[in-house]
Amino acid sequence: MPRTIWKGSLSFGLVNVPIGVYPATQDKSIHFNQFERGTSDRIRYKKVNERTGKEVEAANIVKGVDLGGGEYVILSDDELASAEPQRSRYIEITDFVSLDQIDPVYYNTTYYLAPEGEAAGKAYSLLRQAMQESGKVAIATFVMRNKEYLVAIRPEADVLALETMYFSDEVRSPSNELPNLPRTQEASEQELKMANLLIDSMESEWEPERYHDTHRAKVEALIEEKAQGKTIAVAKEAPAATKVVDLMEALSASIKAKSGAPSRPPRSKAATAAAKPAGAKVTPPKKVTKAPAVKAARRKAS
Repeated sequence: MPRTIWKGSLSFGLVNVPIGVYPATQDKSIHFNQFERGTSDRIRYKKVNERTGKEVEAANIVKGVDLGGGEYVILSDDELASAEPQRSRYIEITDFVSLDQIDPVYYNTTYYLAPEGEAAGKAYSLLRQAMQESGKVAIATFVMRNKEYLVAIRPEADVLALETMYFSDEVRSPSNELPNLPRTQEASEQELKMANLLIDSMESEWEPERYHDTHRAKVEALIEEKAQGKTIAVAKEAPAATKVVDLMEALSASIKAKSGAPSRPPRSKAATAAAKPAGAKVTPPKKVTKAPAVKAARRKAS
C-alpha cells in the first residue's frame, strides 16, 4: 500500500472532506550505482568550490540566482522562507470546468485522493458521483512541501484523482518557440482517404496492459544473465532510417503492411459499425489474402 504524502481536507463551498493524497504511479526504472572500472569501489560526489577545488560543508552553502555578466543575487534560507506560501491543510476548489477544455499538456503528476475516516466517505462519494454526472472536473490550489500547486480533480470509477498542473506561463508556445513548424497545408482528397484508411486499419480499444517497457525487460534480463555468469552478446547497430519522399507511396505501403499484420483485439460492434462506410461489402476474414486486400484498399482510396 502506498503511503500518504499529504493529509488535509478537500473544500468546496461550506463542505470539507478529510482526505489523504497518495501516489497514483510508481517508478520502475532501473537505477544504477557507479563504480571505478575493475573494482567494487563506489563513486561518490562531493560539493566543491570551483575556484579552490576544496570541499564545502552543507552549512556553508547558500543559494543564489545568476543575473548574467558575473553578477549574482544571494539569498539566505531565512529570506527564502519569507516568500514561502502559507501552509494550509485545505485543497480549496475554486471552479468546476469541463474536462475537454483542459489541454493535457497542462497535466504534470497524478495522485489519488482517499477519504480519511468513515465519516468522510459519504461526502467523498457524493462529490465524486456529482462530478461524474455533470462531466466536470474541479480546479483547486493547495500547498505541499512548501510549494503551491494548481490542480485538477477528476472523478474516476471508484476514486477521485488529483492532477498537479503547470501554470499557463510554464507551457511553451509551439508556434513561437519551435523551429520548422509547417504552415497549414491542405491535403488532397486522395491523401486524406488513404490516411483515414490507414487510421481505420489500426483502430483498436484502449488496453493499457498490451503495452510494456521492453527496454526495461531487456536490461533486467541482462542483469539476471550477468549475475549467473553468462556472456552477453553485443547487439548490432540498428540500420539507419531511410527518408520517405513520396507520401502517397508511404501510405499505400503502410496499408499493405497492415493488411498482412496479425489482427488487433476486436473492437466493439458500435465502433466497428461507426468506422464502416455505408454500403461497404464485408469480406469474411478467413478468405482475405494479401493481394486482394491491397486492391480493395486502392479501390476505396480512388
